[in-house]
Amino acid sequence: MEKYDYLIVGAGLYGACFAHQAFLKGKRCLVVDKRSHMGGNLYCEEVGGINVHKYGAHIFHTSDKDVWEYVNSLVEFNRYTNSPLANYRGELYNLPFNMNTFYQLWGARTPAEASVIIERQRTEMEGREPGNLEEQAISLVGRDIYEKLIKGYTEKQWGRPCTELPAFIIRRLPVRFTFDNNYFNDKYQGIPIGGYNRLISKMLVGADVRLDTDYFLCKEELDALADKVVFTGMIDEYFGYCYGKLEYRTLRFEEERLDIPNFQGNAVINYTEREIPYTRIIEHKHFEFGNQEHTVVTREYPSEWQTGAEPYYPVNDTRNERLFGMYRELAERQTNVIFGGRLAQYKYFDMHHVIHQVLTIKDQI
Repeated sequence: MEKYDYLIVGAGLYGACFAHQAFLKGKRCLVVDKRSHMGGNLYCEEVGGINVHKYGAHIFHTSDKDVWEYVNSLVEFNRYTNSPLANYRGELYNLPFNMNTFYQLWGARTPAEASVIIERQRTEMEGREPGNLEEQAISLVGRDIYEKLIKGYTEKQWGRPCTELPAFIIRRLPVRFTFDNNYFNDKYQGIPIGGYNRLISKMLVGADVRLDTDYFLCKEELDALADKVVFTGMIDEYFGYCYGKLEYRTLRFEEERLDIPNFQGNAVINYTEREIPYTRIIEHKHFEFGNQEHTVVTREYPSEWQTGAEPYYPVNDTRNERLFGMYRELAERQTNVIFGGRLAQYKYFDMHHVIHQVLTIKDQI
């Protein structure tokens, strides 16, 4: 049997980035993944020349210069800027909440006019401590924005009324008193030219990769091939769900190819009314400024996670945080296993956070 320095379970961003840093240190890595492709949720599939984000929209953004220079040393990024729209009962609003949004809502033309309206609506919660997400949102941005742009979308995303969701889910909401539709405040932003598969492929250069391989079906055999294990899967599954299962929200994607050059004129449009079952429509060609005569759109439907489905968003409520703490204690006792990524750490990370984590520990590889 070949012997490796690291067995990496999961060919997503954390695993691929770790493999690349290990390769630069002269280490040998075996990467296994139960899916039939590399890249995890970053995977793109070419459909008629359009790179389709198969597991939801991914826009790379960061203010960390080291992270930005690192990914650009591997692939070239385009200048895509995330400027989503919200559709509420046929009305379109710019996101994040900015002067364009306030003009569309109230006809407010100046920051002073918009501030007066928001402050007046926030007084509904004056003197009261927010006890749920609805009250927290109103205390931050007032009822108009909450009712049209937050309530329905959030209830679809989490599968329960905002009055039953904890306030901490939205500790803050971005409000800009400028006419700026750039969703992110980060200094750097873009998408790899040619899609994320190119980035992952560059990261996995030098590693041996086995796809369609379920780690838990041959764990003992795979563990024996390496000195250390890097595990990026579900931490509760690693420990056999001994304390019970952590909860997640999952997504279902409905993809459609259309023989028209432009469906919605924007890469991402959120649908914020509760009655529409999907949360957003993605039109993939706009991520790379495509000029094809056809287009591909994807509708995203959130739902409760069940065993066998792909876990996307951890439900970081009191019960699950307590449960995760118990699993984390078990993980910290493992001397030969590194737990990394959103599933192993039960936390939703942006891409730059994942890469930063790996770059932080690279000297220990």
